[in-house]
Parts: sequence; C-alpha cells; structure tokens
Amino acid sequence: MGRYLIGLDNGGTSIKAAVFDEWGRQLASAGERTQVLTPRPGYTERDMEDLWESNCRCVRRALERAVETAGIKLGEVVGLSVCGHGKGLYLWGRDRRPAYPGILSTDSRAWEYPLRWKTEGTEKALYPRLCQRFMACQQVSLLAWLKDHEPRVYESIDHVFSVKDYIRFRLTGEAYSEATDISGSGLMNIREARFDRDILEALGIEEIYEKLAPLRYSYEVCGRLTREAAEKTGLKEGLPVAGGMFDIDACAIASGVTTPEELCTIAGTWSINEYIAREPVVDGSIAMNSLYAMKNYYLVEESSATSGGNLEYFLEEIFPGDFIRDGEKDYERLNRLVQSVDPEKCEVYFLPFLYGSNAHPLGKGALVGLTTYHKKEHILRAVYEGVAFSHRTHIDRLLLSRKKPDSVRMAGGASRSPVWVEIFANVLNRKVEIVEAKELGALGAAMAAAVASGIYAGYEEAAAHMVTLSDTVAPTPEAAALYEEKYKKYTAVKEALDTVWDHFKV
Repeated sequence: MGRYLIGLDNGGTSIKAAVFDEWGRQLASAGERTQVLTPRPGYTERDMEDLWESNCRCVRRALERAVETAGIKLGEVVGLSVCGHGKGLYLWGRDRRPAYPGILSTDSRAWEYPLRWKTEGTEKALYPRLCQRFMACQQVSLLAWLKDHEPRVYESIDHVFSVKDYIRFRLTGEAYSEATDISGSGLMNIREARFDRDILEALGIEEIYEKLAPLRYSYEVCGRLTREAAEKTGLKEGLPVAGGMFDIDACAIASGVTTPEELCTIAGTWSINEYIAREPVVDGSIAMNSLYAMKNYYLVEESSATSGGNLEYFLEEIFPGDFIRDGEKDYERLNRLVQSVDPEKCEVYFLPFLYGSNAHPLGKGALVGLTTYHKKEHILRAVYEGVAFSHRTHIDRLLLSRKKPDSVRMAGGASRSPVWVEIFANVLNRKVEIVEAKELGALGAAMAAAVASGIYAGYEEAAAHMVTLSDTVAPTPEAAALYEEKYKKYTAVKEALDTVWDHFKV
C-alpha cells in the first residue's frame, strides 16, 4: 500500500494542486489561473468565494488524474497541506462570509502607512520585536488602511488570515495563524513568537488582537477535512490537514534548505531571496526576518514584487499574439528569441517595477535606452536581465551579513528557462543549482503533510527523501564581467529615476 500526499499552492496569479508519493515524485497536478481584480490603480484583489471553489476544483482534478494515471486509491492519501503567497489580507466576517475581497501581496493602496511609521519613529521603536521593516502589502498596513477608509468592514472582522490560512480554514472549519505567514505580517513579536498587544496599540489597531487565531506551526495537524470539503475535493472526510506555510518557505523546504549554509532565490511573481539562521539579522542590512517552517530557525529574507510576473505582463498585454496560442504560452520560442540577442549589444534596461519596487516605494516599470533599432527580442532580453538585476539587489543586501556562498539554489518559473538561469548565474557570478520539481511550492506543502502524518520525523529527513537537484549552471568569467558593467548601468538608471517618482501618483 502506497502513501500519498497532496500539496496545494495558492500563488498570486494561479492555484496548483499536486499529488506526490512519499519520495517526492509528482504523480499528477491541476491548476487554474485566478482572476485579479483591479478596481483602482494600486489595488489588486480577488473574490474569496471564487478562490475557494477554484482550490476545490484543482484538488479534485489532480486526485482524479492520479487515480487514473498512477492507480492510487483514495484511502492511500494520508495528508494534505496548503502553501500560499505571503502578505496580503484575507478577512473572514462575523456573518460567516468573507468580509472583503482578498487583497494580494502586489497591492500598494496602503503605501503611506509604512512611510508614516518610519517618519514618526514607530518602526524604529518596534523593530527590536518585529525584526522587520513595514511594507504596504503587509496585513498590518492593510488593516490600518481599512480602519481609516472602510470602518464598517474593519468592525465586521472575525478572523484575520493569510491566503493559505483562509483556505485551510475552509477545508477544516478550524481557524489558526500558521507561524511562517503571520510572522511576516508586522502583527507579532517574532523574537518571542507571540502576538503582542503593545505592537498593535502603537500602530492604532489594537482591536485586531482579538481577531488573531491561535498560533500553530507548519508541520502540525491543524484540523481535518470537513464533510463539505470532502465532497467538493473528492478526498475522504477526516483527512488530516497540516498547517502549511508561506510559499517562499515551501520553496525553500522543497529546495532542501535545512541548514544556514544554503542560499535560495525564487523567481516567480515575487523576487524572493533567502537563507535561514538561528538568530534574526537586526543590523539594518536586510528588510525582513520571519519564523521559518523549521522551529528555532528564522527566515532571513529580501523580497519584492519585481520578478517573473513582469514577463507575464509583456506576454499577455504587449505581445499576446506572438507567444500565446490557444491560451498556452510558447516559452521555448520566447527563450530562443531572447538567446538570439547578444547581451553586449543590447543596451536596453528594464526596471521590473510593474507590481512593486525594491527602490523608491512609488517606483514604476520603465524601459530605458530604446531606439528604432531595437525589436521585441531586445525588449524581452531586457526584461530577463532586469529581473536578474533586481534579484541581485536583494542578494547583495543579504550577503552583507553572512559568509558568501559559492552557489545559489534557484526555483520558480524562471528556473525552467535555461537562458534565464544562465543570465542569473552570470549576473550573480555564482553557480546556480536547479531543483528538480515541477510544482515546487506544492512539493514543500506536501513535505509538511508528510511530517504531520508521521511519514518523516522532520524536514531534514523529508528533504533527504523528497528533494532532488537536477542541474548546476556555472558563470563564465567573460559574461560575469560583462554583466557586472551592465548591473552598474542598471543601478544608475534606477537611482536616476528615484528622483522623479515623488511627482507620480500611486
């Protein structure tokens, strides 16, 4: 009798469910794109009921495919877990319905609050307990915004959730705040791993303390599948559901990041760059510490919404007829086109700030250096390079406070593009190790379910059995030197444009 696990990944633009065996082999998967609502500039939302129904459909389809193609039996599925994008806000109301549309981590409506808290000295005063700087997309900023702008919504809140905690709540009927997500929210004292009334009072949202569900860890059983959820997903009622984790933790776990030696970069919708440590880094060199999926470790993170999502915008909005056929994107053709351009002769620079910035908080996407000589292949190569440059900005900050590793483990959509991986290796001037997994976030979630169900004693053991590295790409001295000069020009462009963003509205 086999033992199988389901990982459910709620990203910023899509949902994916995958079925794995206990050795980390993916047997089947299913996914859906989710509609992002933009009622105003700077707002990115989703319908929470549609999101729940989409999760159920994905699990059911993945399960059906695993039964059909691999012959698994329903009773052999021993656990399920959910990961999802961090930050953002998903509110459950006292009327047992969503209290507001789900707010994504690319939302910037609350941009003034982090600036205010920094200017007033609140951030500095709270930093020893928060160990992170405030961001507009954090729960803390969005809750403060709702209190000021949507007081009726604010007063109706019963539970404050991240996306994966909301989905797990719908699966089990039990409300919990899982540590990896909530510790990046600005709502808790991560030094002591607890919620702190004083922090909320200092930020003017003290009422929220009573709306925060009890804290649990990623590998703990946080309820069992309800009858309703079982009917919708096709799974057995009573199936244990693990706490799950922030998707960047899931990708790190699925990349085998179980010691402080590994450095991981995830190029998805967000640029995520991270390592784990026994103590948070509080010298001011990095923006975010949070609790890691492994207890007694902190996740040291530099991130922003400046990664692969920028490419998706160009494919869907600027060049839709070139690379999309019957709803499918032709990434092979895209990669060939990008590879056809000599990087030394492509003096076009792209700031990947369509969804957010890692420089000025009001920074916008920009293409600089275009002439009539340049064609779409030059623009697309500039996008590839700009994303890699943005990752390097974060990684350089991370490496100020630790020993510089010889290699970086890479995951996310960009890791499936050989030409993009090569650009990363040369921009970072380090070997890039690729993790062999089709759905990395879902694999990390499945690993949480494997630990919760008792298959493995912990993540170290789970990683030893379920994680495989597929390839390593090394930089070349000539290309690394070229990209060092291009990175200097990218930085100069970014810094020059930082002087004008104050004149733009959100």
